[in-house]
Order: sequence, then C-alpha cells, then structure tokens
Amino acid sequence: MSIMLVGADHLGNIEKKLQTLGIHAIHHVTGRNVSDRKRFKFPLSTTLIVIFIDYINHTTAKNIKQLAKSQGVPLVFANRSWSSLQDKLVDFNLKEL
Repeated sequence: MSIMLVGADHLGNIEKKLQTLGIHAIHHVTGRNVSDRKRFKFPLSTTLIVIFIDYINHTTAKNIKQLAKSQGVPLVFANRSWSSLQDKLVDFNLKEL
C-alpha cells in the first residue's frame, strides 16, 4: 500500500507506526510550498491520501480533495497525532503486524 501524507513539517513517529501496519511506500508533502498548493501531484501508485487538518490551509485541502476525487483515491482527514490517524485508518482494515 502506498500512502501520501499532506501537512505537518515533521511526522514524528507516525511514519514508523504506519510501517508496522504494512505501509512501506510513504510520501510526505508539507503543503507549505506554493507549488504544493497550486499544482499538487501524487504518485499513480497512491492508494490513500491523508491530510493533517491542523497543518494545512483550506485552499490546499480543497485542491487536494478535488484531485483525489477525480482520481478515485480515498481521502482521510486527521489531526497530526497517531491516535487520530489510527482511528481514521480502521475503515481500511489495517492492523499492526
């Protein structure tokens, strides 16, 4: 599974926790660069996009949401904490290895 994380300057232990769920293709974009806001692109192999809502502006989130919808990629909105993200990932049947 390939996942794109958008928002937050640093992921902390979130990346390691995702790896315990079997997600090894993790791409992170802070969303701070102008190019991230206007022409957001994600790898074709991306199967899930996570937006950290406490570290991204509304316009960027809206653009990413529209792009994900047009590409048919599921989108999750969460706070930048493992507990918040873990609650959102339950719908995807991801369990620790």
